[in-house]
Amino acid sequence: MTRRGLAYEDLCGEHGLEPGDVGLAWLLTRPGVTGPIVGPRVREQLDSAVRAAALELPEEFLSALDEIFPGPGPVPEAFAW
Repeated sequence: MTRRGLAYEDLCGEHGLEPGDVGLAWLLTRPGVTGPIVGPRVREQLDSAVRAAALELPEEFLSALDEIFPGPGPVPEAFAW
């Protein structure tokens, strides 16, 4: 596992959260995302998606995620071809 992956799992663990739940909950905080598509194959995956939809991540947690995963740069310039 990468250093970032370990930091992410540690952060989630410190807050008693599952990494998969946090990933979807974070996605729901993005302004351009109106409805992520989930495709659960088993009941546990559906339960995770439901938990994520109800999870509210505090600003300090979101800031910690931004430190772990800073992204490629400013939008839209960093994503231009």
